[in-house]
Amino acid sequence: MVDGVKEARKGRARVPADSAVRGRKGASPADWLNRVHIGDCLDVMRGMPSDSVDLIVTSPPYADARRHTYGGISPGEYVDWFTVRGTEMLRILKPSGSLVLNIKEKAVDGQRHPYVLELILELNRTTGFRWVEEYIWHKTTAAPGKWKYRFRDAWERILHFSKTADMKMRQDAVKEPVGDWTHKRLKNMSENDMTRQNSSTNPKYGRRMAAWEGRNLVYPTNVLHRAPIAHNTGHSAAFPEWLPDFFIRLFTDPGDVVLDPFSGSGTTFRVAAGLGRIPVGIEINAERIPPRM
Repeated sequence: MVDGVKEARKGRARVPADSAVRGRKGASPADWLNRVHIGDCLDVMRGMPSDSVDLIVTSPPYADARRHTYGGISPGEYVDWFTVRGTEMLRILKPSGSLVLNIKEKAVDGQRHPYVLELILELNRTTGFRWVEEYIWHKTTAAPGKWKYRFRDAWERILHFSKTADMKMRQDAVKEPVGDWTHKRLKNMSENDMTRQNSSTNPKYGRRMAAWEGRNLVYPTNVLHRAPIAHNTGHSAAFPEWLPDFFIRLFTDPGDVVLDPFSGSGTTFRVAAGLGRIPVGIEINAERIPPRM
């Protein structure tokens, strides 16, 4: 059982009494690492040291979603609500650190609300994050359904922000199998096909199919084809384990500190620990944390 969680379950301490100063000058690092903190992440992060976290990977409550779990934040208030927390996230990240944010717009009055787009701009232009990349999570087993003006929702955004231009990124750690298609395609190609070809517009780059020859592993694209399967039951929006696993391996080394400020069922915490990283979780609702943690 993580320190503080057992007491919170018994109702003796929803938020650690010293959470407002935990981790500040004079406090031992062991006071805030390797544990799940119970409380609002804004309050808990304010007690964490600056430049102390290597990676924040999380999926915050979506606007108006899961009111029974988190109370719900309206789309019109969402940017302000998150930005004040984003300011603390930027402060506690190391200069080489990254923020990975899984989030999706919701439909309001028959159209997509722009709160996610507004949040991206706010984090970049006002808070000071660098918007490095946008990954698309293609849900390969999207749930069936019917809506008046749209089809099944089969993708979500995964946004990557960094604190500085000198960020840590371990691309070789997430290489994936190239697939059998290369053997069949290369076998039937001519010598001309195997050389680098430029288009008629002469953009000074071209496709060289021979580059695929003999390769077993390649770098992934920014479209991640994964099923939305989570093994944590009892939570309304559990993370699939592959998501924190992929980004923890991509943006950290063993021994680095990984934080999920909206910990929920604790998937990021467990995955980070299993990969030899130092996990930190924050969860406002102690009842959502599995007893085994």
